[in-house]
Amino acid sequence: MTSLPRNNSLSTLSDEKAAGGNQLFPVFLKLNDLHTVLIGAGNVGLEKLTALLNNSPLAKVTIIALKVSTEVYLLATAYSTVTIHEKLFEEQDLDGADIVVAATNDSVLNILIREAAHERKLLINVADKPSLCDFYLGSIVQKGDLKIAISTNGKSPTVAKRLKEVLNEGLPEEIDTTLQQLSTLRNTLKGDFTDKVKKLNEVTSVLVKSKPHSKFKSLFRWIIWGTIVASIAIVVSILWFRNPEFKNYVEGINPIFYYFLGAGFVFAFIDGAIGMSYGVTSTTFSLSMGIPPATASMGVHLSEIMSNGIAGWMHYRMNNINWKLFWLLLIPGIIGAMTGAYLISSLEHYAQYTKPVVSLYTLILGIVIFRKALDLKAKRSSAKIKNIRFLGLGGGFIDAVGGGGWGSIVLSSLIAGGRNPRFSLGTVKLSRFFIALMSSLTFIAMLNGAHWEAVAGLVIGSALASPIAARISNKISTKAIMISVSVIVILISLRSIINFVLKVI
Repeated sequence: MTSLPRNNSLSTLSDEKAAGGNQLFPVFLKLNDLHTVLIGAGNVGLEKLTALLNNSPLAKVTIIALKVSTEVYLLATAYSTVTIHEKLFEEQDLDGADIVVAATNDSVLNILIREAAHERKLLINVADKPSLCDFYLGSIVQKGDLKIAISTNGKSPTVAKRLKEVLNEGLPEEIDTTLQQLSTLRNTLKGDFTDKVKKLNEVTSVLVKSKPHSKFKSLFRWIIWGTIVASIAIVVSILWFRNPEFKNYVEGINPIFYYFLGAGFVFAFIDGAIGMSYGVTSTTFSLSMGIPPATASMGVHLSEIMSNGIAGWMHYRMNNINWKLFWLLLIPGIIGAMTGAYLISSLEHYAQYTKPVVSLYTLILGIVIFRKALDLKAKRSSAKIKNIRFLGLGGGFIDAVGGGGWGSIVLSSLIAGGRNPRFSLGTVKLSRFFIALMSSLTFIAMLNGAHWEAVAGLVIGSALASPIAARISNKISTKAIMISVSVIVILISLRSIINFVLKVI
């Protein structure tokens, strides 16, 4: 073991501040070859022991504690290299140790343990006392043979845990396969050390090579898009002024199509950027335009097939999908959506009564979105939601009945439960494509007719907005948009409910 300086002095936090930044030197210890002494066997001791054994299952650990918790006993019995001594700590307990971890709730005892460790030139970690530590136990991310340690210099273990969550979800499991392949390649290389390093650098350069970015390339991209838009405008103008049949056809299109075209673009753009509100805004708008609830929900889901398909594909291309979460949501979500679609379609002839009920639902969702906009910086729960299947089932059913709510219910619940926002958004968008497809098929089978001009407008408008929205999902400021959307939804829903009440009276 590396010993401490002869004067047994510690580097203080003030020294680190003077030097600036994190002055810690990261190392990876072979605990399987070392003897670790852990003093304390309560909750903190359990946390330390778990961290040691998770990273080095064959580590030799001796636990010294007067009282040992049941959890520590159970964990220790699963490892033959862990020994427990129920006794008061004595300085002689550190004889033969290589690493010391103090996990007691007695500050005086912790200082005594530290002094005894330093007398023996041993490094020590003292739980929740950074100033007494020679080293910290950082958060660990592991994918097979790849292991990443995270340190905040003792400032915030919570931040380290959050970074661990991001890296755990961001790094694919296949990274370990890449490591094994490179190891095999390394063992087959011939030549001296320099030749081997040069060959491995060539092979792995693709992992860090960035595509050259130039102002010309960016300008060229804008020129291409500008040319496409200008060409379309020129072609439409020529047809409008030179072809009377085309002009008559366009003039004969129901104005409802254009209304829903613009609405679909705006609603899909907002939904793709913040991950929610397309269903509730589209349904609210449809009801205000006189569309029956079941037909409105069908229009929303038909339009979402293309828009969510495109958005889901974009998120897939950007590696924003958590596949385990995706499969947990998909099947229950489809079952719930088809059940809800069947129910609301069966009540289509009673639209005058179901419309205010759906308006009440959109009113509630509007209030939910408004509250979330005011509480964007609220702390997320450290415990992730466990019953994902039930969340998908309920979200799919309510979404089909009310014409929206999948994002507001499912995505919000996932993020509030501690899930990574970027991966949750991508996963919810992709699963939504399949759920919208199955609920749309149910609506088409159940309903005899629909306002196809409105549906076509929503489909085309939302499809145009989806690729743009997916690309800016990590850049856009959401608070102002969410407040604006929620206020509009609340006002329109209230208007629909009030009009129904006045008719009844």
